Amino acid sequence: MSKKVKLNELDFNNIGGWPQNAKIGFCVLVGVLILLLAWFLMISGRKEELEGLESQESQLRADFETKAGRAANLEPLRQQLKQMEQVLQQMLRQLPSKTEMPDLIVDISQTALSSGLSNELFQPGPESPKEFYAEKPIALRMVGSYHQFGAFVSGVASLPRVVILTMHDISLQPKPGANGISSGALELSGTVRTYRYLDEEETAEQEKKAAEAAKAATAGGQ
Repeated sequence: MSKKVKLNELDFNNIGGWPQNAKIGFCVLVGVLILLLAWFLMISGRKEELEGLESQESQLRADFETKAGRAANLEPLRQQLKQMEQVLQQMLRQLPSKTEMPDLIVDISQTALSSGLSNELFQPGPESPKEFYAEKPIALRMVGSYHQFGAFVSGVASLPRVVILTMHDISLQPKPGANGISSGALELSGTVRTYRYLDEEETAEQEKKAAEAAKAATAGGQ
């Protein structure tokens, strides 16, 4: 008959001297602790992995919803862009054409004269083509009264074609008369720019130049 051994009677410094049933119980206990520790470590690692996957799922879901919203609005945006391009083309077509530009310059000059202004300088410069239009600078110096300048602006606005005049480095000041005494007239001097639309051939040429410039810039940056 085996003798029961109390736990406080066991010498942990001499496990080999323990009774057989104590050794077996101790081995079983150690094995269970090892299994519990291994299970805990495995579950803990899986839990962190699961949390990472859940976070990734939330981010992917948010990205998907954002992209789905953009895709739903893409077609209306394309339609709006198309409409804006059509409006732009209509507005550009209201500007003078290449063949109308020389006559337009003459009309502007004649409008100034018919308004009573004195054209001391009216010198058109070379055109500068842009992406959809070309701008032409005109260096000018005009002398007249407020009323005459107002009539000039009104006359330009009533020309058959839409005329856009933008002013650059313009000064408007009383014109000095004899002995430095003001004559009561005003002198307008500086540069104005007027615009015309480019025809299809010119637009294609500008697009070609822009593509070549972009290609050269890309090659130079490499």
